Amino acid sequence: MREFHAGDYDVIVIGAGHAGIEAALAAARLGAKTAVFALNLDAVGNMPCNPAIGGTGKGHLVRELDALGGEMAKAADECCIQYRLLNKGKGPAVWSLRAQADRRAYQERMKHALESQDGLTVRQGEATEIRRDGAEFEVALATGAAFRAKAVVIATGTYLSGRTIVGEWAEESGPDGLRAATRLTASLLRLGLPLRRFKTGTPPRVNRRTVDFDEMEPQEGDALPVPFSYSTATPPQNRALCWLTWTTDETKRIVEANLDRAPMYSGAIQGVGPRYCPSFETKIVRFPDKQRHQLFVEPMGMNTEELYIQGFSSSMPEEVQVAMLHSVPGLRRAEMTRPAYAIEYDCIDPLALRATMEVKAVPGLYGAGQFNGSSGYEEAAVQGFVAGVNAARKLLGQSPFVLSRAECYIGALIDDLVTKGTEEPYRMMTSRSEYRLLLRQDNADQRLTRRGYEIGLVPAERLQAVEEKYEAVRREIARLEHTGVSATPALSDMLAVRDAGTVSDGASLLALLRRPRVSYDDLSPFDPARPELSADIREQVEISVKYEGYIQRQKKQVAEFQRMESRALPPDADYQSMRGLRLEAREKLSAVRPLNLGQAARISGVSPADVAALAMYLERRKKL
Repeated sequence: MREFHAGDYDVIVIGAGHAGIEAALAAARLGAKTAVFALNLDAVGNMPCNPAIGGTGKGHLVRELDALGGEMAKAADECCIQYRLLNKGKGPAVWSLRAQADRRAYQERMKHALESQDGLTVRQGEATEIRRDGAEFEVALATGAAFRAKAVVIATGTYLSGRTIVGEWAEESGPDGLRAATRLTASLLRLGLPLRRFKTGTPPRVNRRTVDFDEMEPQEGDALPVPFSYSTATPPQNRALCWLTWTTDETKRIVEANLDRAPMYSGAIQGVGPRYCPSFETKIVRFPDKQRHQLFVEPMGMNTEELYIQGFSSSMPEEVQVAMLHSVPGLRRAEMTRPAYAIEYDCIDPLALRATMEVKAVPGLYGAGQFNGSSGYEEAAVQGFVAGVNAARKLLGQSPFVLSRAECYIGALIDDLVTKGTEEPYRMMTSRSEYRLLLRQDNADQRLTRRGYEIGLVPAERLQAVEEKYEAVRREIARLEHTGVSATPALSDMLAVRDAGTVSDGASLLALLRRPRVSYDDLSPFDPARPELSADIREQVEISVKYEGYIQRQKKQVAEFQRMESRALPPDADYQSMRGLRLEAREKLSAVRPLNLGQAARISGVSPADVAALAMYLERRKKL
């Protein structure tokens, strides 16, 4: 193939899934001349698995990305058709927004966002090679077009050497039957990237007109939907209904009788799959005593009859999948429109990355999304954003953009990947964060809007609006503290109904709000001077008051974390010859090259004794 020079760019993004979209938009918006290449432009922003945004832990990521100036939350609010705030029966630290999306509408919305962005070229084509040329790169397409770039972001998702498996059948393929990117892997190996093989999968889809909904439980959206984006002025509307059903003993029997044909157990699948989103056959093997499993039946969009069977991911042979479907109430006569499949793909060992998403051994080359060993649209999007921002900032001679795990879930996600690594597709959950009471989904704007403004992706008026919002929260808390209420029969009745104790001599509104079962709205009848406040401000007031003690405790933990993070380790430290370190610690520290004592302490295989030895090493250096 004869190559020809097709153009010069500051940043090239390979892949236009959820990671590639955010990387390309961030780089272009920061002034970098950017190009994004997709195997198929009709698959930009594709949702090959569940057509939904958010979920436990994931909703936090979307909110944080929005506060920083990303695109996903805005697109979700324009395209989502049912909203639910999960875990409302628990504390606010684990509340997570999830919304069912109209898959095609979301794709169109994101494709148009890329096409409309100044400074961004959108191009269909398969990237087959990345070559180093001095301090720059050359990206070659299958057609012979070659482009020069100062930085490259790899966001290949599950397309990189993708292989789709259904029972005994397998072929080179990307998700949804799209072609795989089969020629780029060899180029990455030549660059010295440590690649590995991961696996994920999807459940079957069925035709709505063949489903018996009267045998299922309806799952309605929230009465008052909460949007993802802080800039969404009009609350979203629920336009769709989901349903809940359960597998049966017959479903379990069908799987057990066909386990010898399951690629997961026959050796046909070599990639490592996600522990927290296993195939249905893996659930049967792993939990043999569990009699039934939940399945959620969810629409793929408003203009299609396809339904998605959440919880039924599989790679069993197609005829087995049909039998499995027909053993479930409501699906006994369902027509399968697309069989479930597993997909294997190549990705990088994230220990080879910096917290900026830059490959340590190849300056100017960045990874994002499933290429970095994570799973999920939301995890991909936030990594793409960080990679795109850092690629642009490096070219502009600006400092790296690094988010701490003490300030956001995005920081925890990236820190886990680049410090601890992962042996399976990494999924964000609220349990991943030590500081989840501080890092709630409701206060992401307070935590990160200024960061977005400082890097140039959030306008000044938005930052001002956020600052005014939290000033209103502070004013209202102060007013509650200095506003008393007398002991009256009405107040006593309200407290008795909520089993919230008694009041003999009156109390401040703040003291009453601290009581576990008393809400801010419950106090309205006893607070005639109450100002008109928006729902989000009222929520912040209530959470701040009720959890003040816990919040202060976590702030002390963050202060200790920051103390450890401030003790920088030299980038050229010779861990192999350092006294007091165990052999495993020397190897892990040499591989990860931690930036500071705090990061070193989080490396798998580094013990507290090793951390103490590192601290002594730093003390000795200070005396030299």
